[in-house]
Amino acid sequence: MGFGAGIDAIRDISLTLMSTPPRRLVRFAALGLATVSPLLVMVGWSATTTENPEGEITPAPQAAVRYGRDVRPILSDRCFLCHGTDPETRAVDLRLDTFEDATRDLGGGFAAIVPGDPDASLMFERITTSDPHDVMPPPEANKPALTPAEIETIRTWIEQGAEYEPHWAFQPPTAPTVPTLDDDDWSRNDVDRFVLRSLRDAGLEPNPEADPATLCRRAFLDLTGLPPTPEEIDDFIADDARTHDAFERLVDRLMTEEPYRTRYAERMATPWLDLARYADTAGIHMDAGKQMWPYRDWVLNAFRDNMPFDRFTIDQLAGDLVPDPTLDQLVASGFHRNHVTSDEGGAIAEEYLLEYAVDRVETTGAVWLGLTVGCARCHD
Repeated sequence: MGFGAGIDAIRDISLTLMSTPPRRLVRFAALGLATVSPLLVMVGWSATTTENPEGEITPAPQAAVRYGRDVRPILSDRCFLCHGTDPETRAVDLRLDTFEDATRDLGGGFAAIVPGDPDASLMFERITTSDPHDVMPPPEANKPALTPAEIETIRTWIEQGAEYEPHWAFQPPTAPTVPTLDDDDWSRNDVDRFVLRSLRDAGLEPNPEADPATLCRRAFLDLTGLPPTPEEIDDFIADDARTHDAFERLVDRLMTEEPYRTRYAERMATPWLDLARYADTAGIHMDAGKQMWPYRDWVLNAFRDNMPFDRFTIDQLAGDLVPDPTLDQLVASGFHRNHVTSDEGGAIAEEYLLEYAVDRVETTGAVWLGLTVGCARCHD
């Protein structure tokens, strides 16, 4: 399966899970993620290709080209410096970052992009010409020429109508339509149906379900970060032989019962603390110690107690601004105090006040908005 198609499948699955109550997520893990999942660490999922009666591999159908996923990265790298948002660097008053500007009449009935007709699009003409005076990007831009694959992506996108998309990070999530599949005796829940559709689109079929010992080991490693003991594997194998929901109950136990619940919290908190740039030292200069461990413990408790994500967000971003904040909410706002701090004797206070603010803005954008905003420090 192509990377783009995989990302689309994961996005659809993620939207389905976002609308799922927490307790049902455990059931998803038990019934569906045991055999198929984008969480490859959890299940070690793989697939087999589909063969036709002659024994030949069935090629995957060509997926639709999307602006945000496939085209914007190309234009951003090669074109937007001279044909983007910045009027100071824009050439020939041409923008390619919006549909209205890219398709407007440039005079004489010509346009940079003619939806549905790449051969009539001046942009496509310029990226495919061999004339050094006309080719885009020009040699003096010190940008590499588009590869044949990138040119074909642009061609296909224009042929399909040159549809632009807003940046994905600013689009509200909407629940996708769960696919209805023919001859589907494999799916156990809606997550499976999304995955199976993507498999079939790529000409693949799912592999058989893993054996109980493998499933047990994967669940332990993914949810606690630790392998099960031989006794824990034996107990699960015996339970699986007796009941039909042994895996569901194993996942439930790993997430809700001690000592596994605390191990699960530690496993989940680790990447979050990385995102929040948590550390027990100042980070620069003398790198002296600082007392941030209460914030670390707050994160651990939030995962262990299955705190709702909206509260998890509000308390960290504005725990000190809510009415009558509790001590825990004040501690949670330590998210904005995890930045590196300077203890240099000659540091200029005003300079580092700015540096700390920039750090908070960049981190908030990357963690909560799904995009980096560091460039805005110097660029509109």
